[in-house]
Amino acid sequence: MRYVNLGTTGVQVSELCLGTMTFGKEADRQTSRAIYRCCREAGINFFDCANVYSSGEAERILGDLVTGERHQLILTTKVGGSMGSGPNREGLSRRHILQECEEGLRRLNTDWIDIYFAHRFDALVPIEESLHAFDMLVKQGKVRYIGVSNWAAWQIAGALGVCALRGFQPIRVIQPMYNLVKRQAEVELIPLVRWEPIDYVPWEVLDYPDESRTHSLFK
Repeated sequence: MRYVNLGTTGVQVSELCLGTMTFGKEADRQTSRAIYRCCREAGINFFDCANVYSSGEAERILGDLVTGERHQLILTTKVGGSMGSGPNREGLSRRHILQECEEGLRRLNTDWIDIYFAHRFDALVPIEESLHAFDMLVKQGKVRYIGVSNWAAWQIAGALGVCALRGFQPIRVIQPMYNLVKRQAEVELIPLVRWEPIDYVPWEVLDYPDESRTHSLFK
């Protein structure tokens, strides 16, 4: 396995990152453990998760698996998606970000999250409030670096400007969808990361869309 620098963070990660969206869903605990062990034997040290994966169960499974070797690993998780019915269970308000970080730390059985992603853009919350909450978590030592997932280039550029103006911890990693069929990231997102000191970790790179999706993309 080859290892590369994650942007300008100085952190070295395996070229392959395992996404754990199937943990607790298509992959039960036994299967998840087998997948994890294969990855570790191959030298993978980079694991991506989210609070919404299996309603928190993916984080719990991953947290159990990393016991005893947490310091060797780079773990990510995400906040923003719905964590249940009722008010204040989703979004990027300061309240929700801070609350879900605490819950995520408990589920992952760790004292810190290496990269904490905003899973989606939240137009209902001033971006300054969301970025301030992430900045607080970095200063508290609960998060090492900030990332965003599924944001448009203009949203990321605006956030970078706010971080620079307010002195917040900047966004260091973005996570767009990118594969041979879905190549929109090449238009604005990849040029953005070549200009700014941030890196990108694409998701669904091995996706093979069904015929109906392919047809809808090319018609």
